[in-house]
Formats: sequence, structure tokens, C-alpha cells
Amino acid sequence: MAKTMIHRALRTGIEGDYLLADAGFGSKAMIRLSQEASLVAVLRMKKSKLKYRLREYRGEAVINRDLDVQALYRHVVRKHWQPIVGQPYQAKVVDVEINLAEQDKQPEQWAPVRLLFVRGTARTDKTQAGKKDWAVFLCTDTALTATQILELYAMRWAIEVYFKEAKQQLGFLKEQSTHYAAYVASIHLTAIRFCLLVIAKQMHGVASVAGMRQQLRANSTDIHYAAKLW
Repeated sequence: MAKTMIHRALRTGIEGDYLLADAGFGSKAMIRLSQEASLVAVLRMKKSKLKYRLREYRGEAVINRDLDVQALYRHVVRKHWQPIVGQPYQAKVVDVEINLAEQDKQPEQWAPVRLLFVRGTARTDKTQAGKKDWAVFLCTDTALTATQILELYAMRWAIEVYFKEAKQQLGFLKEQSTHYAAYVASIHLTAIRFCLLVIAKQMHGVASVAGMRQQLRANSTDIHYAAKLW
């Protein structure tokens, strides 16, 4: 479904440079999709058994090691955290390769990716972290810095804000009719309402969509009472 939606959006003229997804979509299939669509993928990855190829140089010898993120953490991250300037985080960037072949019998398709290990602590003396103390992100552009990757991924928060606002305040899928056409109309009407709030927010210099909605609601209440008094 994600593949169909992204290709449909691109066909209709919606421009994009990045493909952002949480750990639920952090997979080789999503990386292949980003390549097909010429997008830079920034994905949060699960701490699964998915293998990455780490290339190490020892003198003139090159050693390839296939490791999952837990093994990479123990091997090259755990005692090598680096602070992110201006942020309460520490990070470690590891450049690896990932085999994008769908099945073991298919020819190998190795692609370079950048893994970003992050933990939310500013302590430089702490070298031990539990399984839940750190997260890992994958970026298909190995030139991006740790700060740039985090800033890009943080843009996903706007999606969460939209769905919270849509479900709680804008009547998303709350139409009286249960007909399929009503659901389709509800999705589009909710998006239009949200876009109008965004435009109003920008025009009036309000800090947030919620703030703009509250202002409009207060104005509507005043008009309602004024009409009754009149």
C-alpha cells in the first residue's frame, strides 16, 4: 500500500526529496522504494536480525563483517559516543552496506547506507546503555550529518500532529453515514479543513494550528451569542 500511495503522489505532481518512516516501515522494501522513486530515505530501524556489512581496514587487508544492529552497537558504538552540538543527544555514525535482494537465491544488491545510533543523554562519561536507551536510524545519503538526519526525521512529527488534530477536532471519519463514499468524502473534507487552518495560521502569525483553531472557535462562540442577543 505504501508503495502504491507514494508512486501515485509522485505521478500527480507532488514533489518530494525525502522518504521518512518510523520503525514499522523500516525495511529493505522501503529502501528499494526510495531508490525507485529517487528519494533519500530516512528510516528508523528495528533492533532486528537484519544484517549490515561493515567494512574494516587492517593495513592493506579489507575485512567484511555481516552484523545486525545489536552486534554493531557492541562492536563500534558502545564506547564511542559523540555529543551532538546544541542537542541533548549523543550519536555515532556508522557507514555500512545492506543487501537489498529480496531472497537469498537472488543476486546480491549491496547498497551503501549510513546508520545513525542515538541516545538521549548528554553525559559523556556514560559508556553503558541498556537496550531501550538508544535508537538507530538509516539514511541512504551517506553525506548527511547526524544533525541533518535527526532534523529530517523530526519532520515526521507534523504527520502525528495532523492525525491527532484530524481525529480529535476536525471530524475525521465521524460522518453519520457509513457508506464508503462518505468515508472518502470525510478524508478529503478533513484535509481541506486542516489546510484552511494552516493558511489562517500563517496569515495571522499564530504559533500553532491548535491555537488558530481555538481562536476561530472563540470567535464563532462570540458570533453565536451575539446573534442570540440581537
